[in-house]
Amino acid sequence: MNTEYQVMEEEDDEIDLGELFFVLRRHLLVLILCAVIGAAAAFGYTDLLITPQYESSSMIYIFSKTTTISSVADLQIGSQLTVDFEILGTSRPVLEKVISDLKLNTTYEDLLKTITITNPTDSRIIRVTVQNPDPKLACDIANSVADNLAARVAQVIDTDKPSSVEEAVPAEKPISPSIPKNTAMGMIAGFLLAMAVILVRYYSDMTIKDEDDVKKYLGLGTMAAFPMEKSIAGAAGVKGAKK
Repeated sequence: MNTEYQVMEEEDDEIDLGELFFVLRRHLLVLILCAVIGAAAAFGYTDLLITPQYESSSMIYIFSKTTTISSVADLQIGSQLTVDFEILGTSRPVLEKVISDLKLNTTYEDLLKTITITNPTDSRIIRVTVQNPDPKLACDIANSVADNLAARVAQVIDTDKPSSVEEAVPAEKPISPSIPKNTAMGMIAGFLLAMAVILVRYYSDMTIKDEDDVKKYLGLGTMAAFPMEKSIAGAAGVKGAKK
């Protein structure tokens, strides 16, 4: 008896993928509608409420114009200098000089959040990248940071000012947010949310509708089934109402 009950319980716990498919197919229009609503909401939020960010980059060479490879005892010095450049590029003296030169209405901490100093792999170039809602301002900040960084390096290391490789230019398109990506994510989120609600309501509905439900929920077999004629039931309802 216990074995039969255990087998029945295990069968109840199994998920019938075919059953799930037909349940979701019956609510296909609801799923599509929720996906469209999710996509529209994500599109509207991204387009109207999120401020676009533009990105500009400038590059400088870590050696000065007078430095030659023959004067460098060890080429690994270049790798060591890149670390120094990255640290100096985000130092307070450099960024406060940028704020002063461009007359920015910001603080050192806030400006620091918008600047990224990187060293491309296997190169002796430092890239200064700036993000800002104003493409022209992002360009100006990137160029100013690169110029003040080179001057600071020359001052600290007591050498000639490093050379500029490439100046930043204003970006034509924002780097973020991505409207297509956010719209697609909203559509997927709306679809999955609707699917979750449908499945939760389906599996939480324990009412018995047919002989399969009798076996599923009560573990009993059905000896006979009597179909209900809707027209007869409706007529009976009308007679009862007249009485």
